[in-house]
Amino acid sequence: MAKKIKGEDGKVYVQKKPFYKRFWFWVLVVIVIFGASSALGGGSSDSSKSSSSEKSSKTAEKSSSSKASSSKKSNVPTEYTSALNKAKEYASTMDMSKQGVQEQLTSKSGEGFSEKAAQYAMSNLTNVNWNKNALNKAKSYASSMDMSKQGIEDQLTSSSGEKFTEAQAQYAVNHLTGVNWNKSALNKAKSYQKEQSMSKSSIREQLTSSSGEQFTAAQADYAINHLK
Repeated sequence: MAKKIKGEDGKVYVQKKPFYKRFWFWVLVVIVIFGASSALGGGSSDSSKSSSSEKSSKTAEKSSSSKASSSKKSNVPTEYTSALNKAKEYASTMDMSKQGVQEQLTSKSGEGFSEKAAQYAMSNLTNVNWNKNALNKAKSYASSMDMSKQGIEDQLTSSSGEKFTEAQAQYAVNHLTGVNWNKSALNKAKSYQKEQSMSKSSIREQLTSSSGEQFTAAQADYAINHLK
């Protein structure tokens, strides 16, 4: 109830309560606070629901992808996977060329796989360094067969030889190190002299011939000069 006071002029005045002491003000404050709390709570709930939904979606996608991959693998014929395993073996343990591996897979005197199985194997044969394979073959020819540099390159690219590409063969001979070509020529010369009783002039011709050993003239001269 409003309080009545008497002024200095003798008149009676009604003194009103400050607005913050009035009942309606505090009712309004409570309503505002309650509304703000509800809004914050709702936002947090929506955010939580959204995060949960995203996680569920990602999990479902991963599961679906995994199942699809597994299903794809299980649909591959056993012959195809066998061909792939053989291809990996030839490429990694025998340093064969890509063309050489494929022909070996389909050859009747080789593995005898179908063309489709071989094609699947070659398409899925990964992480093979064909340059390295060519180099390993070149090293083998140089150390165990005393072949000339040109002879090795020809053997690497020959259709009746290793079947590497020109670029792979070139890489191989360019990275051959520690090979004594004079010594290789001499070893070949000794072999011709001992096993075929050839004359020095015939040996020299064989060493330099394009249809023979293909050593350089200097390498052939070294070999002939060091024959007994």
